[in-house]
Amino acid sequence: MRISATAAAASAALGGALVLGLAAVPAAQATPAADTAGCTTDVFGIAGKYGEFVLGDNAHTPDAEGAVAVGGNADFRGGFSVANELTTAEVDALPGRASLVVRGELLNDDSVTAVMKGNAVVGGRVKDRALEMHSGTFGKNADLIDFDAEFRKLRSYSAALAKQPASAGTEVTPSGSKLTLEGGNTTRNVFKVTADQLEKAKDIYLKVPAGATAIVNVSGTTYDMAKAGTTGFFLSGGQDYVLDDKLQSASDGKVRARLLWNFPEATTVTKSSKAAWPGSVLAPKAHLDLGTGAPVNGSVWVASLRGSGGAETHHFPFTGCLPETGETPPPTPPPTTPSSTPTTPPPTTATPSTPATPSASDTPDTSTSTPAAPGTPAPADSTPPGKKDGDLASTGSSGTVPLVIGTVVVLAAGAGLVIAARRRSGRA
Repeated sequence: MRISATAAAASAALGGALVLGLAAVPAAQATPAADTAGCTTDVFGIAGKYGEFVLGDNAHTPDAEGAVAVGGNADFRGGFSVANELTTAEVDALPGRASLVVRGELLNDDSVTAVMKGNAVVGGRVKDRALEMHSGTFGKNADLIDFDAEFRKLRSYSAALAKQPASAGTEVTPSGSKLTLEGGNTTRNVFKVTADQLEKAKDIYLKVPAGATAIVNVSGTTYDMAKAGTTGFFLSGGQDYVLDDKLQSASDGKVRARLLWNFPEATTVTKSSKAAWPGSVLAPKAHLDLGTGAPVNGSVWVASLRGSGGAETHHFPFTGCLPETGETPPPTPPPTTPSSTPTTPPPTTATPSTPATPSASDTPDTSTSTPAAPGTPAPADSTPPGKKDGDLASTGSSGTVPLVIGTVVVLAAGAGLVIAARRRSGRA
């Protein structure tokens, strides 16, 4: 039996639709949810390269072992040193190789501000005494880092991270003046606690497998260690608990390096002078008072900061595995044609949906790809698009429904054309 040209075209459309329909299923599973798979160790971008990343003013003495970036004014009038513990690779990764960045003024009251490694960039005046540069150069530039854009990202991520459910099997156990957090997941453990629970704990114990990430999401607008007189954080990677300090830590520091304290709602966080605080602190809306005694053994990302005496920040960068930021993938093209040639017009038998206009998230973020030299403005970062309900990652299934519907339409139209062609052939 001879098949007409119309029937042949319909058969081709039918075959193409079948191919598209088969391809739709694996596409929906291409991007796993963040809580089951994907993770990143560089979610904080530029901010993650600094041990102190502060949106507003930073009044601190005597030192920060890592890099310091200040979006407001820096008050180092008691004397301050920066970046002594950075490696060459860590310096090279900084914007403009600048281990000290101050967008506003730097006040030192004739005290020494020493930059041990890397460059220094200040936007405003350096009042009273020039910086003491040990291995880098000094430059004037108020735009090396877009602090406002970076903190929009940090606040958005902190809020989304707080919506992650507590990991299965994690336990938060108050017992008198002792609070124990325990999780057994070898990859990532998410804990949910209130500021009130932490404030009642004189001693805080955390136990996770060595090498696993621990995220402690803390709800509440204020947290003050002094309320309970917190004196110690004890960590375990599966062995005995170890009171954390600079020279001693559980599993050779593997636990504190992957420990994140997230305060999405807090406006003030106060560290007791008696307790060395292990892990990194994400409190992008909060003023952090470090007190006058013990250090933070990790990085801090806060709205403003004050600390003196032994209240240093020690260089133990965060290396944990966090949920990916969930950049929306480019939209899946609708089933306009079975042909692979993009210029072929779509079949008249089906009306495909209009392709979505790519959003800002489809454009790669190049803000950290090329470090800017001192004195050269860095590219401004665009504000990341909002994420529905605080989702951290896309499941990749958003394009599946229109694709399946389009496939059904093409199948039906193609079948109708085949039947009509055969009837005409029979009458002939």
